[in-house]
Amino acid sequence: MSGEQAAFGALLREFRLTASQTIEGLAEASGVSVRGIGDLERGRRAAPQRRTVAALADGLGLDETLRERLLTAARAGRGGGYSPVGVRAFPRGIDDFVGREGELTRLAELAEHGEAAQPVVVAVSGPPGTGKTTLALQAARNLADRFPDGQLVLDLSGTDDDPPGPAELVLRVLKALQVADRDLSQAGPQGHPALYRQLLAERRCLLVLDNARDEGQVRPLLPAAGAGMVVVTSRRMLTGLESVHRVQLGELRPAEAAEFLTGLVGADRAAAEPGALREVAERCGHLPLALRVAGNWLATRTGWSVRRLADRLAGEERRLDALAAGDVRVAAAFDLSHRQLTPAAARLFRRLALVPGQDTAAPGAARLTGQPVFDTEDTLEELVETGLLGTDGDRYRLHDLLRLYARGRLEAEDGVREVEEARTALLRWLLETAVVAGRWFEPGHGAPPPGWQGTVDLSTAARARAWLQAEGANWLAALRAAAAAGEHATVVEVAEALHWFSDQWIFWGHWPEVFGTAARCARALGDPALEATQLNYHAWALLVCERRHQDSLLRSGEALAAAERAGDVGQQAWAHMYQAWALQQLDDLGPAAEHLHHAARLFETVGDLHGDLQARHGRAIVLQKLGLTEEARLFYQDTLAFLEQVSDRLEPNIADITRIGLYAGLGSSLGVLERWPEAVDRLTAAAAICRASGNTALESRQLVQLGNALLAAGRPAEARAAFVRCVSLGVHADPRPVDEARALLARLDAS
Repeated sequence: MSGEQAAFGALLREFRLTASQTIEGLAEASGVSVRGIGDLERGRRAAPQRRTVAALADGLGLDETLRERLLTAARAGRGGGYSPVGVRAFPRGIDDFVGREGELTRLAELAEHGEAAQPVVVAVSGPPGTGKTTLALQAARNLADRFPDGQLVLDLSGTDDDPPGPAELVLRVLKALQVADRDLSQAGPQGHPALYRQLLAERRCLLVLDNARDEGQVRPLLPAAGAGMVVVTSRRMLTGLESVHRVQLGELRPAEAAEFLTGLVGADRAAAEPGALREVAERCGHLPLALRVAGNWLATRTGWSVRRLADRLAGEERRLDALAAGDVRVAAAFDLSHRQLTPAAARLFRRLALVPGQDTAAPGAARLTGQPVFDTEDTLEELVETGLLGTDGDRYRLHDLLRLYARGRLEAEDGVREVEEARTALLRWLLETAVVAGRWFEPGHGAPPPGWQGTVDLSTAARARAWLQAEGANWLAALRAAAAAGEHATVVEVAEALHWFSDQWIFWGHWPEVFGTAARCARALGDPALEATQLNYHAWALLVCERRHQDSLLRSGEALAAAERAGDVGQQAWAHMYQAWALQQLDDLGPAAEHLHHAARLFETVGDLHGDLQARHGRAIVLQKLGLTEEARLFYQDTLAFLEQVSDRLEPNIADITRIGLYAGLGSSLGVLERWPEAVDRLTAAAAICRASGNTALESRQLVQLGNALLAAGRPAEARAAFVRCVSLGVHADPRPVDEARALLARLDAS
């Protein structure tokens, strides 16, 4: 620390003690954070600017003489840190920097490359409030020793209505580099760019160009030669800049956000209410600007609990209003970017608040404005370029706080009727597309009909599955809205179309809701056949997705009664099938066998091959559970042979699901018989079908079975590979076998 900084800190401490104030009391009275005051008193932070000094003086109740003494000490402490033209060396305000280790490491590595003849240029971009400037300043501080000829920070004022042009900015840098007025005059305005390039080529400087508006403002400021480094920060991605390294910022990680808040509010308060602190961080979207506002609010209101602020931020409708401290408002930072959008981009930005899930793709966004998809992609990319929209592949996502801001602008600028029409268009499209995509997996349907005029590529079952999974949160919200609006027939149609697809995405988590809602809608329509169908689907979801065997048994009983009222033999067969399945899981094998017998007879009556295969599979499971392993093995084998005989009459995805179950059962029975090589072959076949068909849930189950068989066969390396793949399958896997695979891997490691 400098002597001047220490002198200011000592004087501030003297005045505070004379006034009999604690640091917390001065923070409350002045609006300056507790940490900030402590750092100033210890000389760990550069002396503050005049506005902060005035706030401290007011908080201390200083008279004019003492106030002037404090201002004089502050000016001495700042020394030459600021020039009259706004270029500064090490600004204050980055002592509480946390996180961003990866970004700082990358900037340090790039700085090493600056020793070559070509300057290194790095563009740091990100949404408003992500801490781009703070990162650049922290990097400048860390890298100071590598740039002995100076570290300059130039504010380009890119969010101003009339930001400075390149000529003015070049002149600022030349003056900061202490070029004499005489030399500037001799060169003239037309010679300033050449002089600028020459000086930067001769010196090893770090130049931070902060808050750039666009490429046109930045490009003339980039030196062509020398061993320096230029770091450009901008809300825009500055895609048009060539030969530039790029660092893109988002929100902080949860642990970093908690650490940042802890530094602002104090370790004791944070430790006393860790849960509330996490909630504050979450409701700030882990956005650095929002976290700073929340932290400063708590630091200056020592009587507030962290829980009180967490509760204040709980309501979405007022969250942005609450994220304001003094003259710093999170919404104001968003305003600066929003007002620079073209009308088309601003309109789409507002309407993206209507997307019910976390993200969307271009076809869905197009429904909000009525633009063609191609034009919508261009508009979405404008929002990405300006930092207001994030991307992940072909998906677009608003940050949580930006979504709230967009919702507020939507309510203020768009008419109620227009908003409702846009919302309705999106929800209707989601459900219509879900029906077409789901029917890829339904018997008698498959590919979209020739006349379908869709805006999504559903040309294969794999593409249909990918769309249904990517848009799951959105079409589920649309289904809920349809149910709430009394559109019972629509709900039933969607659920019917997704019935066999549900086997492809078992552990999504919402199938009991989908089919339960559809069963209630079918009942409201007064159609017992539809009701029986949806009750059967609900019984399956309760049984397979949530393992609620007793509840499933009750639901399939209701389905059987409804099917008998309707005279629907096919749904009676399926109700018996689900009764048997639940009873199998409850090890009530006698009644299970009886229901399987009824199901098989009824499936044969109506000619339902898919159901017939399920009943045969169920009979093999019962035989195996009864300990009749060899009989079960033969039944599995015969059922597989029958499946192949009739495969041309089966829907391909349903045939694959059935093959997986039969191969798995056959492998299991062979394992009981200790015929391990054959068991491994059958379980390998089951896992391969899962992988080829993209059924992650079933693959996770088969991999654990396969790994255990490989261990029993004395092939531990192959078993490890199976377990490793299982734990790497991601969120669509069955969590139980994934946990089992982790435990088995730990056991292998221990042995």
